Amino acid sequence: MALVFHKLVSVVEALRLLNEKVGGIRPLDVMEVPLEEALNKVLAEDVRAPIDYPPFDRSTVDGYAIRSLDAAGASDVTPVQLKVVGKASIGLPPESAVGPGEAVEIATGAMIPRGADAVVMEEYVVRSGDALTVYRPVAPGENINQTGSDVSAGDYILRTGTLLTSREIAVLAGLGIDKVKVYRPPKITVFSTGVELVPPGKPLSIAKLYDVDGYVITAMLRELGAEVTFKGILPDDYNSMRSAVHEALESSDIVITTGSTSAGYGDMIYKVFNDVGAELIVHGLKARPGKPTVIAVKGRKILFGLPGFPLSAMMNMYNIVAPVVLMMRGLEPSAELPRVKARIPLKFQAGRGFMELIPVQLVQNSDGSLSAYPLMTGSGSIAGIGLSDGFIVAEEGREYFDENEEVTVNLFSPSLRIPDLNIIGSNCPGIEVVLRVAGLTKQSRVISVGSMGGWIAVKRGDADLAGTHLLDEGTMQYNVHMPKVMGLENDVYIYRGYARRVGLLVKKGNPKNIRGFEDLLRPDVTIVNRNKGSGTRVLLDMKLRQLLKGERPEKVVNGYTYEVKTHTAVATAILQGRADTGLSLEAVAVQFGLDFIPVGEEVYDFVVRKVKLNKPSVRKFLEALSSSDFSKELSRSLPGYRTLPDSGKVVYP
Repeated sequence: MALVFHKLVSVVEALRLLNEKVGGIRPLDVMEVPLEEALNKVLAEDVRAPIDYPPFDRSTVDGYAIRSLDAAGASDVTPVQLKVVGKASIGLPPESAVGPGEAVEIATGAMIPRGADAVVMEEYVVRSGDALTVYRPVAPGENINQTGSDVSAGDYILRTGTLLTSREIAVLAGLGIDKVKVYRPPKITVFSTGVELVPPGKPLSIAKLYDVDGYVITAMLRELGAEVTFKGILPDDYNSMRSAVHEALESSDIVITTGSTSAGYGDMIYKVFNDVGAELIVHGLKARPGKPTVIAVKGRKILFGLPGFPLSAMMNMYNIVAPVVLMMRGLEPSAELPRVKARIPLKFQAGRGFMELIPVQLVQNSDGSLSAYPLMTGSGSIAGIGLSDGFIVAEEGREYFDENEEVTVNLFSPSLRIPDLNIIGSNCPGIEVVLRVAGLTKQSRVISVGSMGGWIAVKRGDADLAGTHLLDEGTMQYNVHMPKVMGLENDVYIYRGYARRVGLLVKKGNPKNIRGFEDLLRPDVTIVNRNKGSGTRVLLDMKLRQLLKGERPEKVVNGYTYEVKTHTAVATAILQGRADTGLSLEAVAVQFGLDFIPVGEEVYDFVVRKVKLNKPSVRKFLEALSSSDFSKELSRSLPGYRTLPDSGKVVYP
């Protein structure tokens, strides 16, 4: 029978239990490494300077070492005459000392000769043979880097627990230190589990998935500074799993598996951990995503069974595994993630008894503030990983995030770069064509939230541009009615985009003999629908209202409540047999090898707030929209797309 999650524990409680069972999570062994191998290691002892730095008085400029007293009163009108008696070169002792009325030519970084207390820059002297004319006075110590002025011998220069970056390596090398004592990084072995998994690069058959977890978990651990070995995919076979985990545990401080952690009949990692002699201390977290998580200990060794869904596994890496790895390395458990403040653009439910980690995309507003758009992609999402800039945390007691609420965003990378151009709105492959022609692909971000979501983003000021294709049933015109609907009559321009053929997608040969919207009412036909707020959904709902004459579509149309967010998801649902048809684009039908039943042509436009119009990236986008290059590239790359006579021109107001 399946194991039930008897008791879910919070992330804080899980870490407390783990710390208690291993007798305290702390740094591992100390080892001495050569300086060239010390990068990203953590110091295990304080380091004191063995010498002064610089180890001698040295010049900071090219010029002449002199006695400052000899140049007193020097000026363009009353220059001072000195005699050059030698030279001081880098890496060599000075040729001679400096006496009264004398000077020694010196290079930047060279040792100051005896008797000199200043260096006059060569820009303020004229030399003829051994005669030197000085036109400017110098103060004692001017242009000299004194011995020990940077570091004095015996100073504590680095402390225990310091992460050694290139900067610390420079300090150590400059002081002649060639070896350092550091904490040994934890040795970690990673496995993926699941009969459904296929390694990247192999053919993908029906009902199979490419392994994401093994690669992302291994990469994250290496970013954390651990010594990691990825052992590949294990099947959901007890004997194979037990043998592999037992072997890995012999040579590892931590063993991590992904998948086989939930309460299903095929999920057995908790039993494997138990049977290799480990004590199971957690089987289920009060976290979302990431509930099916297993933690066990054997002596001071730790076993983590992370969920199989990529986003769940990644979030629990940040929640549970990362703090443990950092503490084993000798670092603070919260040291790895930089944070920024942002505001939530819309109200949504979160938390509700679980600690929830929600991926977000950041958008910079015209006033410099940030908005954090939540990616509600589900725990199996890889887009939630790849497209997000960071995540926000909803604690167990929270019920929702309010619109415009300020939140703390935990960034996935300290090198965050907010895109220069944010396009928020309806999903359309034509946008990528415009970006390519405009040369803006690398500095742009496209967030698909539907046409209505795009208008809301424009109203908030989050979007530089919004893609929209909303039809007004009264006038049968696209988009120009929306400024009044949104209360933006005096605030926006609408630029004509392009036309694209829409129709019903069906499998090759059209096995259900579907011809038009009326066939969607047949009991033997199941559709896949688009999400509410999308222009395609608006068009379908309008056509169904005309056919149903007051009846509710969800009661008549099979699959009406089966909603997807993109055009390609419509095609995939039909290919996989989950639906017979769905309203989408001709270009998508061609891309996926489906038949296409045209029902019309819609207009896709772009909305921009007037205050954003002078932004260079916005101008480049709009200029590309009206160019002949775009017209040619659009029809070449996307079947069923075409530019219009007024493409790139203002159609509102």
